[in-house]
Amino acid sequence: MTSHPWGRVADDGTVFVKTASGDERSVGQYPEGTPDEALKFFTERYDALEFEVGLLEQRVKAAKLSPDEAATSIRTVREQVVDANAVGDLGSLVTRLDALGPVVDQQREARKAERAQRAAESKVAKEALVAEAEEIAQGNDWRAGANRLRELLDQWKALPRIDRASDDALWRRFSTARTSYTRRRKSHFAEQHEKRDASRVVKERLAKEAEALADSRDWGPTAGRFRDLMKQWKAAGPAPRDVEEALWKRFRGAQDTFFGARDAANAEQEKEFAANAEVKEKLLVEAEALVPVTDLDAAKAAMRDIAERWEAAGKVPRDRMKELEGRIRKVEQAIRGVEEEQWRRTDPEKSARAGDMVSKLEAALAEIQADLDAARRAGDEKRVRELEENLASRQAFLDMAKRAAADFS
Repeated sequence: MTSHPWGRVADDGTVFVKTASGDERSVGQYPEGTPDEALKFFTERYDALEFEVGLLEQRVKAAKLSPDEAATSIRTVREQVVDANAVGDLGSLVTRLDALGPVVDQQREARKAERAQRAAESKVAKEALVAEAEEIAQGNDWRAGANRLRELLDQWKALPRIDRASDDALWRRFSTARTSYTRRRKSHFAEQHEKRDASRVVKERLAKEAEALADSRDWGPTAGRFRDLMKQWKAAGPAPRDVEEALWKRFRGAQDTFFGARDAANAEQEKEFAANAEVKEKLLVEAEALVPVTDLDAAKAAMRDIAERWEAAGKVPRDRMKELEGRIRKVEQAIRGVEEEQWRRTDPEKSARAGDMVSKLEAALAEIQADLDAARRAGDEKRVRELEENLASRQAFLDMAKRAAADFS
């Protein structure tokens, strides 16, 4: 009989293993080999079991398996070890396997706490997603809002589920917000589509009218009409993208054609007006030579001739108009001023009033002179002084009246 610390081989080739209680259990026979070969065969089986137990210990302690997977693996390996047909300290392997139970329990509790933590964090995160989605659903940012809701949905899917009641309630709120926003967005774009179609009709009409005006040479009214058409174009709003640019090119092209022709005509007209300005500058030289006026009748006759030629000269450039008109008006005012002054001096009514005033003052002076002569003869010095003062005052008035009368003579 060949023995081993944990087993032996009987004479008939039966191999026994010692249990932890000290009893023996038959694990098999190896009749074709020597006892040493038999023990080696069954101890190698033990080594394989020990390796498997060690590997399981490493995986369990490193948390490579979930607690449930670890418990199942421990149970499976333990069943293999307890009834194993192998020679070795099977009891120690069982003890090592049993020692993994508390480790698994700790991991299970840790995972439970971790899941609870993740669930709490997930709930907070989902509540934030729901709040943002509901805020977006109330807004009108149709482009960025839709993109953001898609991002929020991706974030929702990436978050772990929480308890079913809370998860379902939050999902209903989230889904309702998305649905509400989507419906409002569709309604908005449907309304925009209708408005764009209406704008297309308006802008087609405006482009057609603009094209009809493009060759007009009625510059003022047509330019005003183009301004009205532009106001209507802006008020119409955008048309569908596939026609907006084409309609604008038509409308703008008609405008450019008209205003280009008007600018060309204005440029030609400006040349003509510039020549007219040169003629009027020469007329101004003649007119300004009449001032100061020495012969009113000759100046008036010359000015009438200049005025006729002035009108016949035609329009001048807008930026020269004020200057030239101001100079001719200045000459006219100078002649008119001389004429008014002459009329004032020869006004019969004013002349008569001035002559009457002289006569009355002369008569009054004669009376005062007579009274003064009488006072002197009487030797009344006081009366003489009063009458002399009165006489001097009246004489001053008379001199003024005579000068005024002379102005009307």
